[in-house]
Amino acid sequence: MLEKKKILIIEDDKNIQKLLHINLSQEGFQIIEAFDGIQGLTKAEESKPDLIVMDINLPKMKGIEVCRQLKINRLTSKIPVIMLTVKKDEIDRVLGFEVGADDYVTKPFSVRELILRVQAVLRRRKEEGNEARLFAGEITLDES
Repeated sequence: MLEKKKILIIEDDKNIQKLLHINLSQEGFQIIEAFDGIQGLTKAEESKPDLIVMDINLPKMKGIEVCRQLKINRLTSKIPVIMLTVKKDEIDRVLGFEVGADDYVTKPFSVRELILRVQAVLRRRKEEGNEARLFAGEITLDES
């Protein structure tokens, strides 16, 4: 049986959190939730999710700083991040990418499009990861 991919949602708006939880769960993902930046960092370290979807406007620590901290921590640096935010200006998108975000989606958003972006980011990660691995039957040699 294949293990479900884990997605950490860091979002303080409970309605958006619930919307994402329901829709991503229906797509077969295991969901972990955090409602502020500090809780998000802790849960990322503890649960090692396959992907993080997070808002920029978070209480306790803004999403830009959360992303920066994730990317400098060796335990979480490889986890892809999709920013989900109302901030639409080019400077906000550029800053998101500069701190390490893999994708940037603005609110209001299409749930279907977000799911497709999640799947695309995970697919790219898998393809990148396979380049550093050799397979021989049941044995896998991971270069890292």
